[in-house]
Amino acid sequence: MSARKRSLPPEILFGVAYYPEYHRSDRLITDLDLMAEAGITVIRVGESVWSTWEPRNGEFDLEWLSPVLDAAHRRGIRVIVGTPTYAVPPWLQTAYPEIAGERRTGERIPWGARQEVDYTHPAFRFHAERVIRRIVARYAAHPAVIGYQVDNEPGLVLLHNQGVFAGFVRALKKRYRDVETLNREWGLTYWSHRIDDWSELWRPDGNTFPQYDLAWRRYQAEVTAEFIAWQAEIVREYATEGQFVTTCLQYPRGGVDDRTVFAPLDIGSGNPYYGMQDRLDATTQLPALNYWTTSGVAGMFRQADRLYSSKQQRYLVTETNAQAIDAAEHNFPPYPGQLRQSAFAFVSRGAAMIEYWHWHTLPYGAETYWGGVLPHSLVPGRVYREVSAIGAELKDLGGAFDGYVPDADAAILWSNPSRYALQFMPPFAAGGAPDEESYERIVDAFHAGVIAAGGQARILHAEQARALGAAELAARFPVLIAAGLYVSTDDDLAFLRDYAEHGGHLVLGPRTAYADDEARARVAVAPAGLTDVAGVSYEEFSTLEREVGVRTEDGDAAGAGTLWADGLIPHDATVLARYAHPRFGDFAAVTTRASGAGRVTVVGTVPDATLASWVCAQALELPPAAVEASSPVTVASGTAGGARYWFVFNWGWEPQRVRVAVPLADARTGDDLPAGAELELGPWDVRILRGDLG
Repeated sequence: MSARKRSLPPEILFGVAYYPEYHRSDRLITDLDLMAEAGITVIRVGESVWSTWEPRNGEFDLEWLSPVLDAAHRRGIRVIVGTPTYAVPPWLQTAYPEIAGERRTGERIPWGARQEVDYTHPAFRFHAERVIRRIVARYAAHPAVIGYQVDNEPGLVLLHNQGVFAGFVRALKKRYRDVETLNREWGLTYWSHRIDDWSELWRPDGNTFPQYDLAWRRYQAEVTAEFIAWQAEIVREYATEGQFVTTCLQYPRGGVDDRTVFAPLDIGSGNPYYGMQDRLDATTQLPALNYWTTSGVAGMFRQADRLYSSKQQRYLVTETNAQAIDAAEHNFPPYPGQLRQSAFAFVSRGAAMIEYWHWHTLPYGAETYWGGVLPHSLVPGRVYREVSAIGAELKDLGGAFDGYVPDADAAILWSNPSRYALQFMPPFAAGGAPDEESYERIVDAFHAGVIAAGGQARILHAEQARALGAAELAARFPVLIAAGLYVSTDDDLAFLRDYAEHGGHLVLGPRTAYADDEARARVAVAPAGLTDVAGVSYEEFSTLEREVGVRTEDGDAAGAGTLWADGLIPHDATVLARYAHPRFGDFAAVTTRASGAGRVTVVGTVPDATLASWVCAQALELPPAAVEASSPVTVASGTAGGARYWFVFNWGWEPQRVRVAVPLADARTGDDLPAGAELELGPWDVRILRGDLG
């Protein structure tokens, strides 16, 4: 099954997740009237309430949604219908207790939350298919319905159920053929783990082999992808022409590979939550939040670029902040203006829809303090007014961003297998414990460096980059950053070499090329397969318990290395910077060397913000700036409809002035801005400008 060409309106969709069934009184008409007044053009419905769709086994109530769709359609509000398979009803749990998922072998997940189910289990699949068919058959022809979201944030649990483990063993047999091959490839001689029969393969709970774990994680991602593709295939039996099928991802989930999940779907979708208030202040650095909520301006842009990376096309934001999010102790509603900033930040990186979680703040349940557009009182307030202003602005912009493609000055490789491997054996620690976000820390440092240097990044899965070919990649992206590419095939390494040979500037970061496709440390001088083109090697590496200063060869401070230091030994590379340290100063921190028609730069540490910006500034070849700005102002751009658009953001409290270097126009009003004109941005402000391509 393959994705179809999806049908989206030319304008940016603007909406909310809407659950009228969660209200304690009937507010449908009031809600939809308020939405229409706020410029809401789309709602997502139905994905959380299987027990409402099917209150008892085989007894369906399908009509409760009809008034919602009818009333939405009368107001010109489009609808995305969700399949309710991520939250199973109590009658199904009690009738089939064996469908409970297991986080550890034999230990069923207790009921009482969501996503507790083994979605490979035949009993679950039978009932899930039945409710999907009934819902979609009932509403596919409704004129308000433009698409479907199957499930919700899949991949939360690594399933240890017997059926999943049996499928894992079958997958291993298909890949390795016999146990002797498995013994050899996984190195099972170690600690006497050689097996003589497939039945001797141990369960994952006590596993210590990184090779086993990588295979296990890859299989879990396959299970999730198959489940979503299975649902999509059912939905498409009923969907009308032009209706799209998607799912929504929480990208850090452990059991998912976004590229494979979205491959058979029509469009990518995700739920980028981000730290608000001072965490969006470009002049302030606060400690990172938890794994699914990013901190900082660059962190939010990285989420946007990850959503684009899944299919290398525009995407839907199916959930994002409206007010405070997370648990009851995290109450950080956005400062005035930050909702508008974040909406256009996502648009500037390819979002075709902005949808808030959710319309009204719930008076009960686990998400009581996840603030919606309306507060608990349900009386429209400041957030509603700001959302309304965004809606009015999007209406004025109309279809300006139809076909929008975000600009990119550098490509950054993303590797889910490397993420899995560095979660199992994290090279860094956090709070005295292994840091399972080690992979993200490496990639994020370089991504943030691109932004700080005034550039923009396109994140590419390693598989997508190889599919383009080295020559095409070098032509489209003159800088390629491969940082944290720990799990890599020989073909990956040859591809990186070819990229530089064809004129690209390859930037290598820590842990790249250290392991092979089985997560085995390569028996080769590091960076394996690249030492000659890089002109540098290393045999020692060290954890850094505190930052180590880095200085250029001229003695100028260039920032600091954090978390990790490769002891780079240059052979015929130019040393750009060294560690300012009595021991680590024996090594280079950053080197560069011409290679073929291109260049290879090696960074042996996780750079802090200053060093990352310095390294990226050395590598990037930026065109003359159309909008001259400096921190806390950032500029993002892209093209659509024969024009280029610039999004100019002020991430702070102080008003800022920027200078327009070429003739532009205000994208909303059409007012001309001659070259040399100055624009004032208020606190937490954004301006959108339009100009000719060039």
